Amino acid sequence: MSIYEPVPFSQMPPKSDKEIEAFTKSHYRTFTFRKTIRDFSERPIPEEAIHNCIRVASMAPSGANHQPWHFVAISSKTIKTKIRHAAETEEKKFYSSINNDEWLRALEPIGTGPNKLHLEIAPWLIVVFAERYGIKIDGSTFKNYYVPESVGIASGFLISAIHQAGLYCLVHTPNPMKFLTKICNRPTSNKPVMILAIGHPAKDAKIPYASTQKKPLEQILTTIR
Repeated sequence: MSIYEPVPFSQMPPKSDKEIEAFTKSHYRTFTFRKTIRDFSERPIPEEAIHNCIRVASMAPSGANHQPWHFVAISSKTIKTKIRHAAETEEKKFYSSINNDEWLRALEPIGTGPNKLHLEIAPWLIVVFAERYGIKIDGSTFKNYYVPESVGIASGFLISAIHQAGLYCLVHTPNPMKFLTKICNRPTSNKPVMILAIGHPAKDAKIPYASTQKKPLEQILTTIR
């Protein structure tokens, strides 16, 4: 017996072709201001705003609609300090390893280093976890599908929502990052994927010139008619 149950859905108000084109141009212009910053202001951000951004992320499509993600939003100074220190420990190993020479040369124009003060200064951190498998109420497990793809899409939704709220974020992926599972008190089924530091830019915030260089459309697009 099939358990598939189709239901009507609420459609968005329709747009004309001209309205669609105008909206997409305006949307693109908005995103030309999206920049990754490391110089954050300590200006607070309402908790509900962070929750609303995560609500946007929860609308992302996922394999079998299992929604294999979990978000931990952190404003606690104590926890942010713990995360910073643990991340810097791993980063120092990374930056001192000769095996990472090629990767480090690629990072030189970006100006990054092992110091991660922004993890402490930014008013909010969101740690994104991928649920490698689900756990039922009775403790049994079930398989999740297309987990990296699903979490990646949800993270994109989240970053988009943050930007459209007028905020800035930095994606940080320390490696390894198992320490996040412990600090955030998540089960072993949860794999940490990234940390997003979120806030307003400091008055003297700067970004590396290299980050302003984006590939033109003709280099990233092939149109087949």
